[in-house]
Amino acid sequence: MAHDNKLQFELPANVKKWSMILMGVGILATVLGWFADKTDHHTYWWGNLLINGFFFFAIALGALFFYALQYAAEVAWSAMVKRIFEAMFAYIPYGLGVIVFVLLVGQFHGHHLYHWMDSAVYDPTSPEYDELIANKRPYLSAWFFWLRVLVYAAVFIIFARKFRQWSIQEDTVGGTEIHYRFYRRSAVFLVFFAVFSSTLSWDWLMSIDTHWFSTMYGWYIFSGMWVTTMIFATLTVIWLKGKGYLAQVNDSHVHDMGKWVFAVSMLWSYLWFCQYMLIWYSNIPEEVTYFQTRYEHYMYGMWGVFAVNFAVPFYVLMARDAKRNFKYLTRVGVIIFLGHFADLYMAVIPGTVHGHLEWGFGEGHHTTFVGWFEIGMFLGFLGLFVFVVSRALTKANLLPIKHPFFQESENHSI
Repeated sequence: MAHDNKLQFELPANVKKWSMILMGVGILATVLGWFADKTDHHTYWWGNLLINGFFFFAIALGALFFYALQYAAEVAWSAMVKRIFEAMFAYIPYGLGVIVFVLLVGQFHGHHLYHWMDSAVYDPTSPEYDELIANKRPYLSAWFFWLRVLVYAAVFIIFARKFRQWSIQEDTVGGTEIHYRFYRRSAVFLVFFAVFSSTLSWDWLMSIDTHWFSTMYGWYIFSGMWVTTMIFATLTVIWLKGKGYLAQVNDSHVHDMGKWVFAVSMLWSYLWFCQYMLIWYSNIPEEVTYFQTRYEHYMYGMWGVFAVNFAVPFYVLMARDAKRNFKYLTRVGVIIFLGHFADLYMAVIPGTVHGHLEWGFGEGHHTTFVGWFEIGMFLGFLGLFVFVVSRALTKANLLPIKHPFFQESENHSI
């Protein structure tokens, strides 16, 4: 069989090597960052661990969502690239492990990312008592919080494993029975996801700024999750085609993926601006506190993130030809990918260090900008994510040749 028709992906040695190098860089930066962090209980260090853990977990979870969405909507064109999304959601257990680790340490007071985890804020006799947080205790109580975490983990892992198992089984038996099983179970998963995608963002991110709330926050985080998923999937398809794989994936498939990147980028922009505009216009004290911190200490970061994640896809990807140009998609994809990582950074860090960051070795170091520690940890997690995804790609055929929509997807043209 010619190389460009190969169904089985062989992990290139240089991918494994560079993944390991990036993970090594990440481990080194993480260790050194621990000693450089002068904040109380290493708050900045833990904040960055949460950011990286959630960012790459969100990409994997977004892949599971999009995968289920394609089956529930009986979409044909995406059958040709479904294995990319399967490989991406293979990372879900790893991402959950990092997040649960951060949450556990916080629950046992190893860090102060989540102020509401301190029992003193609920005690009226304590000087730390906070009436606003105490009123939220029914939702933020430890038993209910950890029950939600366990339910999230169980639902995501079970559905991810079942979907992967059925997909590989379909390669052997063919027919439509497994496809209709996918159709039914995907609809069930989407019901869970519709609720959990918002509640987990409240639990793990919005509760950092415990006094603040936004009814749009869950959708805002979800849209960022979705667009980074589509970017990584698109870049992976382009990379595989450059290596001679996925010969049946044509410009129309890539065009559709580019349309998703563009469309969801606009959705994110709309939600980001509406959340900001409505809060700014109403000027209610318990709502504006979120943006007040970012205005005072992270003004350029806040508006820079919005400018990049809106303007770049809007001006570059609107044209039809741009969504079919692999070089354009790659460059724009990398920029937006980094832009959404910066967006998550802006969602977490201001609520943890509040603009007061003591950083560096020795005395007298004070900075609030991104440096070697953040870059190193990001590269480490990126290396781990790429390694897990690329290894998962080797476990099954890249093309689901017995998928009921395979021929229709192969002939896809727009």
